[in-house]
Amino acid sequence: MTSQKVRRVSECFVKPQHNLSQDAKQPIYFTPYELTLLNVTYSQKGLLFTKPPENQDFSVTAFLDDLRRSLSATLTHFYPLAARLATRKQDNPPSHVIYIDPENSPGVKFIHATVDDDVTVSDVLTSPNVPSVVHSFFDLNDAINHDGHTLPLLSIQVTELTDGIFIGGSVNHLLADGTSFWHFMASWSEVFRSKDENEYISISRPPILKRWILEGYDPITKLPFSHQDDQFIERSEKQQVRERFFHFSSAAVSKLKAIANDECNTQKISSLQAVSALLWRCVTRVRHQPDNSETVCRLVVSNRRRVNPPLSDDYFGSPVGVVMGTATVGDLMARGLGWAALKIHEAVTNYDDAEVKKWVESWYRNPIVNKLNKVFHPNTTHIGSSPRFDMYGCEFGLGKAVAARSGFANKADGKLTMYPGREGSGSMDVEVCLLPEYMMDLQCNEEFINATKI
Repeated sequence: MTSQKVRRVSECFVKPQHNLSQDAKQPIYFTPYELTLLNVTYSQKGLLFTKPPENQDFSVTAFLDDLRRSLSATLTHFYPLAARLATRKQDNPPSHVIYIDPENSPGVKFIHATVDDDVTVSDVLTSPNVPSVVHSFFDLNDAINHDGHTLPLLSIQVTELTDGIFIGGSVNHLLADGTSFWHFMASWSEVFRSKDENEYISISRPPILKRWILEGYDPITKLPFSHQDDQFIERSEKQQVRERFFHFSSAAVSKLKAIANDECNTQKISSLQAVSALLWRCVTRVRHQPDNSETVCRLVVSNRRRVNPPLSDDYFGSPVGVVMGTATVGDLMARGLGWAALKIHEAVTNYDDAEVKKWVESWYRNPIVNKLNKVFHPNTTHIGSSPRFDMYGCEFGLGKAVAARSGFANKADGKLTMYPGREGSGSMDVEVCLLPEYMMDLQCNEEFINATKI
């Protein structure tokens, strides 16, 4: 499927339905957790739907009009997504302040595209590896978050397949983590399905836009760099990796959780921790690293429930941190699933309010911007997203999506992305990105095969 071409039929910018109030025009500043992501590429997630049967009188034109109308109404609540970034430079001392400027609001980019050759829903779902055409279902493939000064902070692409429709979103990671992106998508779907023609459409979960600030610190966070492009902006080269989805049924997840807890004589290891431990072990095994080398499992986690007082899940932003389980390759291979899961459990449990605030305080003393070549190492398994996100609750009048997929951005050897299984009940899907030789070995790995075939 490498020859299929996605053709853009039209594109426009969608603005919030209503003008902003004076309060909403104020700059929105970022927290240290968000500013570390300036070099990270946009987050890209989307949903694949089957087209309604022809006897339902479905019109793509009418559907696109309804999407644009409901998007505009939804942006009244999520107006930062329609804005752009801005930078204010200060000379004494030299520093930069990067923020969202709601008054500069060109809108969210909205693209209608089609696939030139016949591409069906089945082609996307049944290909052994994720077909490369899926990357073209998203906009802004090469953008990093800093580019939000000139590029849209959110771009939506609606791509027509022969028998399906893909709705893909590329969102600036400074503004929204997975929790916030799927909150927006759920709200957009809610407005779409309401068919409400009122001037102002309310939503069940309005976003909380007030920023979380560590007590005693200035709400305006400064980067102490005098030459921004030289000091902290870096674009990483893309690795050529294989992408493949693996399904863990609810029975498979339950069995892994039971094994991990039994081996550790405990009941505190979660389903996600057990599956993550399996992935860490299997990815490490196929890399054939020396037994005495260190291997790391990195999990991206939300800080919302970890700070005290906790933030609501409706907090709109990107308050994410990273926890790490570490071990030697020899220990990870020899000590079993439960031992690896307990390492992950302890890392997650120890990452509490005190650790979050300790990290923030250290950042203020020594501000840093992450560089992706230091995130993805040959000895790292990096796990992002969450099977707890309600992706399949976003229906847009098309019924339940048949699959969720991601784009080209943030792909590297050892990057794993978690999704809920479509059937629910605790099932999970995992997108695995590995170098081709590692992917071949993973598909033959006995521990991995046994865990996924239940």
